[in-house]
Amino acid sequence: MRDQAEILRMKMLESQGALGKSLAIVSGKGGVGKSNFTTNFAALLATEGKKVVILDMDIGMGNIHILFGRTTEYSLKDYLQGNVTLEQAIFEGPNGVRYISGGSGMSALIEWSDVMFEALITAFRQLQQSFDYILFDMGAGATNWSLDLLASIDEIIVISTAEPTAIMDAYSMMKFIHLKDNEKTFYVLCNRVMSKEEGQDTLSRLNGAMQKFMSKEVVSLGSLPEDPVVRKAVREQVPFTILYPNAPISKTMQQIVHRFLQETTDEIHAPKHSNNFLTKLRSIFSKGRD
Repeated sequence: MRDQAEILRMKMLESQGALGKSLAIVSGKGGVGKSNFTTNFAALLATEGKKVVILDMDIGMGNIHILFGRTTEYSLKDYLQGNVTLEQAIFEGPNGVRYISGGSGMSALIEWSDVMFEALITAFRQLQQSFDYILFDMGAGATNWSLDLLASIDEIIVISTAEPTAIMDAYSMMKFIHLKDNEKTFYVLCNRVMSKEEGQDTLSRLNGAMQKFMSKEVVSLGSLPEDPVVRKAVREQVPFTILYPNAPISKTMQQIVHRFLQETTDEIHAPKHSNNFLTKLRSIFSKGRD
């Protein structure tokens, strides 16, 4: 159970401004390499001097710890139920990246107690104070509660492949989020491309669809090539950017991270204020509990 010292620390955190940026990595369908992207993206952000924590929100199918070659004793569910402190639910991966397993207790907000909901808000605030980036590795597809969460998060990276079904599902995901928050910034990446032209065509189609039907322009991060080192790295349970730093895909991934960091330094892409995430989260989720 939480002791009085932790409760006091939570209250103190509530009164302080949040600093870190929340960033969700999403896809319209499974099998596009979303979690693999997340682990390598986080590892490279860490090499740029950023403090990063990953929240594995792929409920029941979470695999971040497997890709890192780690095991997890506790999850976010254990923290929300008051069985462990937030620090006990945070584990360390390669390059100093931290991660939290979602467990199986995040499926229905309406079933949560008020104490659990407040613990969630406090956890996110504490993470924002401790890390530069909170990466939410979301499950494929859209549910009511995941869309509410995504509407609260500062920025979104959408992963697609060149397959027509993946492109359509990626567009649908952006549309659903956009309808909840039309000011959301979308960064789009095409994974597992066979050629540079294939990636450019996919990104152009996604941007064109968003402009035509949603009057929204997306930010292209580029594309990642199909590369056999990815499968080898997954088998070794080490991010490919660490295991094969000189591979073409690793060098491309470095360029993508640099492009992202450059884009997010622009004021036009920055959140209006540091508490934007938690303010939206409390407002949107509280409506579902009234």
